[in-house]
Amino acid sequence: MEDDYERLNHTQRLKAAVHYTVGQLCDETSADTGIEFNKQFVAALAELTFKQSESFAIDLELFAKHAKRTTILPDDVQLLVRKSQSLHDHIKEKCSQQVSISEEKRKEKKTKQTKKKTSQ
Repeated sequence: MEDDYERLNHTQRLKAAVHYTVGQLCDETSADTGIEFNKQFVAALAELTFKQSESFAIDLELFAKHAKRTTILPDDVQLLVRKSQSLHDHIKEKCSQQVSISEEKRKEKKTKQTKKKTSQ
């Protein structure tokens, strides 16, 4: 019973955070474009965003499970957004950047270890 309460409380906090963020984005868009958004629109957009995020999370978990993994990988995200070419390209670019950063950190770590071994 308490576990259900905690889950509900967590979900409500997430929904509130999504609603706040959507409201902030609508305010920024309104300031930039002069288009006004009423409260009902913001609430509907926030609910739609939350439901879509839930759907994405379920799909990502299923992709990983299908591959017999417990970890969601960037490839799973790319598979999820495959129908939106611009989003797919953006995600692919971000993944490539992350790979480059990881490789640089790995090289730096290896260089430090090599220097440490030679100085001993």
